[in-house]
Amino acid sequence: MRNSLHDTDPTSTPGAEVGGPSAVLARLEEFYDAVPRFSAAAEEHGPFTLFVRTGPGWHYYGRPTLGGDGPFTVADVDRVRARQRELGAPESFEWVHETSPGLRAAVEASGLEVHEHPLLVLELDGPSTAAPAAEDGPEIRVLTTDDPLLPSAVAVPHLAFAEPGTEVGEAGPEQLAEATRTAIADGQVTRMIGRMEAGRTVIAAMAGPDGLAIASGCHQPVGEVSEVVAVATLPSQRRQGLARRVTAHLVEHARATGIRTVFLSASDGAVARIYENVGFRRIATALIAEPATEAATS
Repeated sequence: MRNSLHDTDPTSTPGAEVGGPSAVLARLEEFYDAVPRFSAAAEEHGPFTLFVRTGPGWHYYGRPTLGGDGPFTVADVDRVRARQRELGAPESFEWVHETSPGLRAAVEASGLEVHEHPLLVLELDGPSTAAPAAEDGPEIRVLTTDDPLLPSAVAVPHLAFAEPGTEVGEAGPEQLAEATRTAIADGQVTRMIGRMEAGRTVIAAMAGPDGLAIASGCHQPVGEVSEVVAVATLPSQRRQGLARRVTAHLVEHARATGIRTVFLSASDGAVARIYENVGFRRIATALIAEPATEAATS
């Protein structure tokens, strides 16, 4: 999740989403506010809500308060950042530009670097977009908590995101085996099982010839909305359409279980095109702000 597309108008096709883009974005804001509350406490800081994790796992971020419209000041951003430092959490913010257009200037004036990502939506009231099964390709399945493929399915995204992009990469079965052992040892798999048992995450994967996952992805349902996340292909297995097939499988699972709106944030334009091939359409721009890396500031 780093670069956005600027060659399309997200409101150029009236009626493409149920209720229009504004209604869809409002549903997404409710989703964004609800998901962290399953495993984080919400602190109100002026126009922001800061989500503070209450157990192990990843840290959360600051977001514009649901239903608020600012204004956002540098002092507001600085107060949240100070609280994040006090908690030992990353100084990060996430929001949708079209919903909170005035926030970016305050965040950048505070010294944070903003990354843009295409935000894509697929309404499931239309016809199925399921990709045809590849006769000679690996089977995709939704995993259960006791599926032997689960540990490696959890590990695949760590290798994929370490080698971003869509080109064939270096990490292969040997690196995946090691990453799988790490995912088991540090509790990642246990946390995933907890999310699956609570109904907060559905994970799908396909197995390679060695019995380890070569591609995986998740969707996270809340009511009739679900976010597709962590779709990843083992870098050495890229350029075979595996991410597209996993995504299509997740979409069809969401459709079959009553989800009406599926959305995701793509890392860049090239990745966004993979999802557009499954039926997603760009509706807005998701923004993530964090301190600039040393490489970017040197």
